[in-house]
Amino acid sequence: MSTWEELASAALVGTDRRPYDGVLLEDAAVEVARRRAGRKLRRPGEVAPPAPAPEEERPAVARRGAERLVRILGGEHERLLPEWLAAAAGTGRRVPPYVLPELLERGRRDRSIRVHLGVLAGQRGRWLAGQNPAWAYLLEEPTGETWELGGAADRRAHLRALRAADPAQARRLLESTWERETPDDRAEFVDVLGDGLSMDDEPFLESALDDRRREVRQAAANLLARLPGSRLSRRMAERVRACVAISGNVIAIEAPRACDKAMERDGVRPKPPRGIGERAWWLQQVIARAPLAVWGHPPAQLLRMRIPDWDADVKAAWVRAAVLQKDPEWARAMFGWDPIADLLESLPPDEQQELAADFVRNHDLDSQLIMVLGGVSSHWREGLATAVLRKIVKVATTQPWNLGELVKLAGERIDPALFPLAESYSPVESIQQVAALLRFRADMYRELKETS
Repeated sequence: MSTWEELASAALVGTDRRPYDGVLLEDAAVEVARRRAGRKLRRPGEVAPPAPAPEEERPAVARRGAERLVRILGGEHERLLPEWLAAAAGTGRRVPPYVLPELLERGRRDRSIRVHLGVLAGQRGRWLAGQNPAWAYLLEEPTGETWELGGAADRRAHLRALRAADPAQARRLLESTWERETPDDRAEFVDVLGDGLSMDDEPFLESALDDRRREVRQAAANLLARLPGSRLSRRMAERVRACVAISGNVIAIEAPRACDKAMERDGVRPKPPRGIGERAWWLQQVIARAPLAVWGHPPAQLLRMRIPDWDADVKAAWVRAAVLQKDPEWARAMFGWDPIADLLESLPPDEQQELAADFVRNHDLDSQLIMVLGGVSSHWREGLATAVLRKIVKVATTQPWNLGELVKLAGERIDPALFPLAESYSPVESIQQVAALLRFRADMYRELKETS
C-alpha cells in the first residue's frame, strides 16, 4: 500500500497542484486508496476499527424472557436481577445483544451479578469488554474454557467441576501446577477443595500451611480444622487442653499468654481486631479450630455450665467452630444461644427452614429476624412461607411501616410456585404484594423455559 503522501499526490494529478481544502484532499486520497486496494485506508491519526465480534455459539433466551430482563433492568423488581441471571445461565442460553451495554455497566458497579455474566454475555459481550476498559472485568469471568487455556475464573470453575466428579483427580491437578500459581489463585483454589474434603487432602493442605501468603495459610487451616484426624486438629486440641479444665459444672479457662510461630503457622492471627484483647483473640481462634469433640460433652450440656472467666469469648469461639467445622449438632445448639444466619449453613435445607420458621413464630420483627431469614436457602417451602405470611399479617395491624424488607424478602425467597397460597392467604395489601412478586417470579421461570 502506498504512503499517505503518495496517495495525496495521486489525488492531485491533473489539478495543476492548486491548493485544496484539507478535508476534500483527504477524501480524495481515501478514494484513490479504495480504488487501488479495494479497501478503506485510515487517515493519519485515525484508529483502526476493531475486528468484528466472533459468531455466537449459544442461542439467545426467548423473546419474552429477554423482555422481562429489560423490565428488571428498568427498575421493576430489580433485586431479582441475580436470580434471573442465575436461572438464565442454567438454561445454557445467552442474553440478546441489545441488553449487553446496560448489563455490563451494572456488572461494573455490582460485583455480585458477575458470576454468570461470562457465559450469558456470549461472544459479543466479551468483544465489547475488550473495547471498554470499564467492562474488562468480564474477561476474568468463567466462559467454559479448560484448565490449560482458561483465565483464573475458568480454571476455578473447571477445578470445582472436577472436584465434584473426582476429588482425588482435582487435588492432583492442583498439585501439578501449584508452584506456578499466583498467590491470589492459590488461596481461591484451596477453598475449592472444601467440596469433597477428606483425609486424602490432609498432606497437601498441611504443606500449604508453609505458604508465604497469609490468605493461603488461613484457607488451608480452615479446611484442616474440618478434619478431626488432621495434624492441625491434633495440635489445636492440645492447645485447648492446656487452656481448659472442666470440673463438675464449671469450665475454668486460662487463655494463651503468647502467640508463637507454630500457632501462626496453624492460622492463628497474632494481631487482634480493634475492641478485643490479644489473649481473648488467640483463645477464640484456638477453640474455633480445635475438634469440638475435645470438650468431651454435648454442646447443650456445655452451654448450661458456668464459665467464670472468658465466658463470652468461649461461646463466641464455639459459634465460630460450629460454622467453620460445619457440625450440625453444635450449629443447632449454638443457634439457640446466638441465632445467626451463618449457623444455618451447617444444617440441611429442611432443618434450616424449620429452625427459621420457629424463630419467626417466636421472635418480634427486627433486624435479627431479617438476617436469619436472609441466611435460609431459597426456595422457602410451605412451612416457612406460612410462618412468614402470618407474621406479615400480624405486623400489618400494628407496625405496617416496618414491613418493607420482610415483604420484599418473602416475595424473593418463597417458592414462586406458592403464589396461589399467598394470593388466598389474606386480602391484606402487604400479602398481596408478596403474591404479586411470587407470580412475577413464576412467570419469569416459565418464560426462561421457552425456546422462541
